[in-house]
Amino acid sequence: MSLDLAPEISPTPLAGTALIVGATQGIGLEIVQQLLRQPQISLVYATYRRTETATALMALQSQYPDQLNCLSMDITDEAQIAATLNHIQQQTPTLHLLLNSVGLLHDGSLQPEKNLQQIQPEHLMRLFQVNSIGSVLLAKHALPLLRHPHRSILASISAKVGSIGDNHLGGWYGYRASKAALNMFMRTVALEYRRKSPQTLVVTLHPGTTDTALSQPFQRQVPPEKLFPVRRTAQQLLQVLAGLTLADSGQFFSWDGSRLPW
Repeated sequence: MSLDLAPEISPTPLAGTALIVGATQGIGLEIVQQLLRQPQISLVYATYRRTETATALMALQSQYPDQLNCLSMDITDEAQIAATLNHIQQQTPTLHLLLNSVGLLHDGSLQPEKNLQQIQPEHLMRLFQVNSIGSVLLAKHALPLLRHPHRSILASISAKVGSIGDNHLGGWYGYRASKAALNMFMRTVALEYRRKSPQTLVVTLHPGTTDTALSQPFQRQVPPEKLFPVRRTAQQLLQVLAGLTLADSGQFFSWDGSRLPW
């Protein structure tokens, strides 16, 4: 599947109930905003980790009090994941879209490694907790909500640098490896879901380099035409998701709908 994208992309015909994990900023927040404007979407759940960073999300909840339900959840805490999904299940029996947009590349103490000497085990563990393990725990606890007779999607934001076959530059050990692990987790989840929830598509998505806080320190070398505004990235990813079929489950897709190598 490949998309011929126009500068302005029409709304994507996704429908039903959605859960966006990691919705306080960047791609996750923009996807929530775009879903709320789609009449086919009846209800959006959105998670945040800290109240102080969720100002924009809470403002959206004030605008859409009947459509948006914001929930506190830490993707690295399985008990919180289980409690959040159980809470949703008490309110609605089904989810039609679950998108995990949480990702960690850098913060005040952690930066992408340029060489072997910069590798620190505690940083690797944190990257795997956030970028890899969280998604497979979501898959573990979301199965009852996604398992129904209608089409549903379990998607995780990955990254092209997590492709082993496409790695020609090296560096960024922890981020690359944690995204490669995410891809393997979700590929394996897709095989199990095929048996247990046959109407669910499980995919990972590369959003392209997007103008967010995650990419900001590394944008200098990115050509302007390859640095996407958040609005465009969200539109493109929603369009990719809308065009998927069951045969696409277990695959790794780029922002333009093309498949990426593992």
